[in-house]
Amino acid sequence: MTNLASISDLFSLSTGTISVSALLICTICSLLLGATVAFFFSRGEKTSKSFSLTLVLLPAIVQMVIMLVNGDVGTGVAVMGAFGLVKFRSAPGSAKEICAIFLAMAAGLACGTQHLTFAILFTLIICGISVAFNKYDFLGSHIDEKCLKIVIPESLDYSSVFNDIFRKYTDRCDLDEVKTTNMGSLFKLSYTIVLKNASQEKALIDELRQRNGNLEISCGRPVTNRDKL
Repeated sequence: MTNLASISDLFSLSTGTISVSALLICTICSLLLGATVAFFFSRGEKTSKSFSLTLVLLPAIVQMVIMLVNGDVGTGVAVMGAFGLVKFRSAPGSAKEICAIFLAMAAGLACGTQHLTFAILFTLIICGISVAFNKYDFLGSHIDEKCLKIVIPESLDYSSVFNDIFRKYTDRCDLDEVKTTNMGSLFKLSYTIVLKNASQEKALIDELRQRNGNLEISCGRPVTNRDKL
């Protein structure tokens, strides 16, 4: 009889503090909050389908773990260690992606402790702030930077050869990289620039072509890791 009782306990639909109805309500709320986070943090961004799915499911997973821990300090510490291992199995993400993951986990924690009102309010507030920053460019969050790459012959002094042109067309110009090519007969220069007037990009390139002997020039979006964590 003891074995039968223990087996029936394993398959029971409730514990001392968790009922099936509470579990379902919290899980549905977690999934909705995860979908909200995925929607707001994926707007205008190139995000993968797997990352969006992770944001949707993560709050429900965290919520389930917290409900099962149920105040047990030892189990809670073990769970924190398990979550810490995830860092070593994932690729580096942008600052915005890390923020979205932490928000999803916070929503799951709030739902796991059955503070659904706080979870909803907090998620909506953070998502609203994110949208406002992206829309209105608070704190100078959007700077129209360009990555300019120029090939010059070795006879030109790259440290000052384009200074007058950059002063004419750019508000800021930073030399990021110098690289030799073609057995050292050419230099490849990489700049990060901010144009005074975006419509003058062609005029800038035309003057640079005259200075570098019509060698290769490219201008496009910068590829940087400045927003990586």
